[in-house]
Amino acid sequence: MPVRGHLLPVLCTGLLALAPAGSVPRHPATMPDSALVVLESAPAAADLAIRFESLLGQHSVLAADLMRSRIRGDDDFVQAANAALGKNTAAMTALVRQMFGAPAAQAFSPKWSQHIVALFAYAGAVANQDESARKDAEKQLTAFEKDLGAFFAGASKGRLAPAAAQGAVVQHVRHLTEQADSYAKGDYATADAMYRMGYQHTYDLGLALANALLPAADAKTLSEPMWRLRSQLGRLLAEHAVLVEDVTRAAVTNTPDFDASGDMINGNTRDLTAAMDTLFGAAAAKRFQSLWSDHVDSLVEYAAGTAAENQVRKQRARDGLHDFEKKMADFLTTATGKRVSAKTLSAALLNHDEMLLRHADAYAARDYASAHDIAYDTYDHMFELARQLADAFGATVAAKLPHGGAQTGYGGMATVVESR
Repeated sequence: MPVRGHLLPVLCTGLLALAPAGSVPRHPATMPDSALVVLESAPAAADLAIRFESLLGQHSVLAADLMRSRIRGDDDFVQAANAALGKNTAAMTALVRQMFGAPAAQAFSPKWSQHIVALFAYAGAVANQDESARKDAEKQLTAFEKDLGAFFAGASKGRLAPAAAQGAVVQHVRHLTEQADSYAKGDYATADAMYRMGYQHTYDLGLALANALLPAADAKTLSEPMWRLRSQLGRLLAEHAVLVEDVTRAAVTNTPDFDASGDMINGNTRDLTAAMDTLFGAAAAKRFQSLWSDHVDSLVEYAAGTAAENQVRKQRARDGLHDFEKKMADFLTTATGKRVSAKTLSAALLNHDEMLLRHADAYAARDYASAHDIAYDTYDHMFELARQLADAFGATVAAKLPHGGAQTGYGGMATVVESR
């Protein structure tokens, strides 16, 4: 498979009410049934911060997928992406309510909704090659960036400068618009580089905002080793799920962005391998890399078999995944000094793989609503897996991580605003 060769290491509920008539039907947003992460031993501040990170990162990939589907003219996929973005927006609004109260949530929801509407309009203008409409959408985005920056600065009670807050939002929007521009031009390598950069920036933005928005006593917990390990494992594992879904969609439909999608998942694998190197050393990282590469290969093989309606290939992929689940569980059990059982880990990995296979099947059947629901649940599941792994790795291993998170959205970002 092309992927193997490189393996080294929404719209919100208000969008369609405001969108031009005749685009796509409106889907109501629904709240998720449970929190993304349950950190039983962590302070409440850490729970909220990880949830903030995860929802912001998820928003970025869902918005990018929505914009790409509109550029392709795939209205059925637009509908499904819209519903997923609505669900994400509702969850974010509920989190803002939990963190800052009902008045803050009431102020946040329309501002966030309107910026998604403008992103939708921007993608439509790019698809139609309508430069006037594109500039209008860009003006709307600039206005919403100021509103959102002011909201976050106000919620911080003076701990976050307005220019820094606005700069973070500007950068988020820039990632989305630039990936859409590149995607429309067929420059998939650049589009996918921006896709990954946008996810990572927006996820890290959750930490930067949590550090500024939470009271100092609560924010202090965010620098603790166990919390940082859970946070970073969650980021990498959730991105893995997102990128596997992206490359399997490309494999199912044999689209021209397949190679670029493969490069994205390879980049994530390298990052995961680097994390294992930091935590357990080079030998363990090399073993992890080999197993994880087999894992990705089998998932892509399954998608290709699904597209070809080849049951032999699909079964071969399933067999490969079961082999991976056992070997990876044994590896991690040994690496953690048997602080978590191989049986428990194998079951968690099986659940992960089965979700991804069901996503591939639903996408191949053009059941995009089910595919997005499965993808949403898979994303959530990766944070639970990250919690299990971090707890098993322990505080001693966690302390090996570089200290200090990304300061996305702080001081230096003000220059982005000034260049607009």
